[in-house]
Amino acid sequence: IHGVMRMTMDADLVADLQPQHIAPLEQALSQTFYIDVQSIREAIENRASFNLIHLETMFKVDVFVSRHRSFDEVQFRRRVRQIVATQPERAIYVASAEDTILAKLEWYRMGGEVSERQWRDVLGIFKTQRNALDVDYMRASALELGVVDLLDQATAQQNE
Repeated sequence: IHGVMRMTMDADLVADLQPQHIAPLEQALSQTFYIDVQSIREAIENRASFNLIHLETMFKVDVFVSRHRSFDEVQFRRRVRQIVATQPERAIYVASAEDTILAKLEWYRMGGEVSERQWRDVLGIFKTQRNALDVDYMRASALELGVVDLLDQATAQQNE
């Protein structure tokens, strides 16, 4: 949404799930999605992620359980309403461009800094949003996430 268009094979969601949400989630989705209750339980316990797979299309949805860090809470408050369909109008909330960059830098780091896709996504957001980005916010949050060096590298690459 914020960067250079590319084909995606999944959707990423952030959810503040608790154990009491597992049964209703399974009941609501089990007819149309492959849902592994044990993986959801483990994701909630470990504040990690699980996935759902739409049975008809095999489209994957990765659900990241909020870790309740300061960054996660601020990221949620900074979300942006994005219209995704008209007639009737439908909207979703998405992470801000800054928070998307920061999350992708964190995923890039956690993945051993080898994902070309994550890095290209970061650079694409910088390219398309350059003048609109809140650099001070990104720098402070990057410090919290331990990715200041990656933010500096991405910024330098954009200025080349």
